[in-house]
Amino acid sequence: MTHAMLKGSNVPLEATTVRAVLRWTPGQGVPDVDVSALLLGPDGRVRSDEDFVFYNQPRHPSGKVWRLGKKRIAEGLTDTIQTELSGVEPGVGRIVLVASADGVAFDQVPALCILLYDAAVADGEPLARFEIKPETGAETALICGELYRRGEGWKFRALGEGYSNGLKGLATDFGISVDESEMEEEPVPSQPLPPEQPTAAVPAQPPAYGYPQPMSAPVAVAGDPYFRLPPQGPQFLGR
Repeated sequence: MTHAMLKGSNVPLEATTVRAVLRWTPGQGVPDVDVSALLLGPDGRVRSDEDFVFYNQPRHPSGKVWRLGKKRIAEGLTDTIQTELSGVEPGVGRIVLVASADGVAFDQVPALCILLYDAAVADGEPLARFEIKPETGAETALICGELYRRGEGWKFRALGEGYSNGLKGLATDFGISVDESEMEEEPVPSQPLPPEQPTAAVPAQPPAYGYPQPMSAPVAVAGDPYFRLPPQGPQFLGR
């Protein structure tokens, strides 16, 4: 059963490996969104810059936290972090899951949510789902939630806390030494192109040198009901 979570709520995790899937609806004016993870020590900060898993550093040196990358699905776009909880180093007490936008506020990102899955169960239902609502709408980075130790096990807490100075400001707060060149956003994957369809043939007409040429009706190109060839014929396309 999927736990529908409210901000600040938590849920215990029995899974040993989890996938945290950030999902949103793309569209006109919607910025690109990326998911990241910060592995925090007892003081609530990273132990080194290697504890930052993001698009330019997609795998932690321990091999236990890594980024799976972006994917287009029927519901929109996703970006995913996977964590093998049973193998996380004892010095890591929390793993913060972060969403960042490409310099645009999150009030422009519709249907933003994070879903937590048991990675060992193929096509299983989410263990937890959190609909993320920015507090001000001006945030360009959000802490979506965190995986944290509780006794011998792990829990997930829904957070939704925002930063107006983007991923750079958020990472700096947790002790990351930010390199501007490394923080350049990853491009969103392009839509798959539709298969080519044959173009309607246009009958050749002999040139009428010195005389006005007859005006033929515009011809539709297959696959695009709004495109019309000019009356002179296809030889003028692309000029």
